[in-house]
Amino acid sequence: MTNQPPDGEHEGAQETGDTDDWRGHRIVTEQDLGAVFKDGDDGAGRGKGRRAFHGVVLGMLLAVLIAAAIVVQGIAAGWIDLPRPALRPPPQADCPAGPYLYQSPDTVTVNVYNSTPTPGLATEVAEALQSRGFKVGQTGNSTVNRDGMTAIILSGPSGEAQAFTVQQQIPSTHYIQDDRKDASVDVVLGSTYEDLVPVEKAQAAIPGPISCPWTSASPSADAG
Repeated sequence: MTNQPPDGEHEGAQETGDTDDWRGHRIVTEQDLGAVFKDGDDGAGRGKGRRAFHGVVLGMLLAVLIAAAIVVQGIAAGWIDLPRPALRPPPQADCPAGPYLYQSPDTVTVNVYNSTPTPGLATEVAEALQSRGFKVGQTGNSTVNRDGMTAIILSGPSGEAQAFTVQQQIPSTHYIQDDRKDASVDVVLGSTYEDLVPVEKAQAAIPGPISCPWTSASPSADAG
């Protein structure tokens, strides 16, 4: 018999004594594994790194929660004062703020209406206003849905300063704005009207807003 290797056996491997090859296939050895997985790069090392990272994240979350609890406690106790926006009182609805200047009476046209049972009251007040220099337009009677009022002052947007001037003549009046286009002013006299304020006091009025003291819905006024 000859000493030929069996069919298919890698002759070079047998001749050279290379034990890493067997029948043409590379055999992975322990040295190969060691070269790939170096110290600190094995599964155990990676697991330790992940645990350390998770610990850091949990520590940071815990610190944030503790800080938030301290802030909440400080706000509740009053020793932490957060800045707050300045609060402004809401303006009264439909009441022009002005300020308005006292107008020369001869530039103001006034219509005077009487809503009381007292006959001739509108004419009486119209003559008193005319003696102060106001121009009188119409006089007559009116019905309003408001008890215990002194007078209602009405004007359009272009007559606000004129309405302010008329309000200085009669105490405790309430202003209502309508949609008229001119600057005329209506005065609707109520049951508590007594007299005009002294002319010196009216003329000494400083710039200010129109007066709208009623907090309930404004009554409807029908002059006629």
